[in-house]
Amino acid sequence: MNIPRLHGWRVVLACRPHGKPLTSDFRLESFAVPALEDGEVLLRVRYLSLDPYMRGTMDDRKSYRPPTPVGGVMVGEAVAEVLESRHSGFRPGELVLARTGWVTHSVLAGQQLARLDERFQPVTTALGILGMPGFTAYTGVENIGRPQQGETVVVAAASGPVGSLVGQLAKIKGARAVGIAGGPEKCTFVREKLGFDAAIDHRAPDFPALLADACPDGIDIYFENVGGAVWQAVLPLLNMHARVPLCGLIAQYSAGSTPAHDFLPATMNELLSRRITVTGFINSDFAAQRPKFLDDVSRWIAEGRIHYRENVISGLENAPGAFIGMLEGSNFGKLLVEI
Repeated sequence: MNIPRLHGWRVVLACRPHGKPLTSDFRLESFAVPALEDGEVLLRVRYLSLDPYMRGTMDDRKSYRPPTPVGGVMVGEAVAEVLESRHSGFRPGELVLARTGWVTHSVLAGQQLARLDERFQPVTTALGILGMPGFTAYTGVENIGRPQQGETVVVAAASGPVGSLVGQLAKIKGARAVGIAGGPEKCTFVREKLGFDAAIDHRAPDFPALLADACPDGIDIYFENVGGAVWQAVLPLLNMHARVPLCGLIAQYSAGSTPAHDFLPATMNELLSRRITVTGFINSDFAAQRPKFLDDVSRWIAEGRIHYRENVISGLENAPGAFIGMLEGSNFGKLLVEI
């Protein structure tokens, strides 16, 4: 007897982008889901995370993540439901965290999954405030920024999933938090909902002057998510022995060419003269700290000391457009695709 095979949908890299990605760089296609083997689990994706690092995997260049081959499934983490299991540790109906990629269904080995416990309420937090973005903020602040009472902490993309937690952690440690965001609505959210001391619109024509006014005693810690013009406004304000956790450069991910002016010599001079420490990091560098991160941040959420925002769109077919928009700042909060 012939048993029909389950078919799913996936988004693959159709071609490598030149500069900013286009929807034509992606392709939605149907595929036959593989049959389960011993030790494997069949998953149905519930929520897919869209994150800036994915832009780097679209290029054929050396990075901390291997490039996605043309025709390969776009990488990504998801919250998924177990449909069928041939692994003793998982049962149908359970929710797990898995690196499925941009797909509706996936078959993975049981050791590649992480069960979601009662701390993840709602389950989408496993991809945002209690997931990779939150862990990035936590480890960068704890290990590199190390804010002290009364210091000034500045973070770019302050309404996003990483930046929003950076500023709130700074406040918990007794520091001043200054956020940089795009547009009045996001700046209002950063001040009034997240509790930052100030929020500056990087689209304002006098942005550098506004940032300087918000940091009268200079900047002790700058958590770098953006690069580009924002970094150029921050650099003159960095204090002696300032610390710069460097986790992202979203303004530069799709740059088509090198800027006409070379800022590197002047930047190096400033780093030297003020003994500024810039430390690039990936959250996995601090994997051993994940249990403490989950305990701390889930407790602070329950206590009302940490707030977050999620931006959920529906349909895998809409993931490419949402991803492109995120790179241009159109999302408001952690961007997720509900499948």
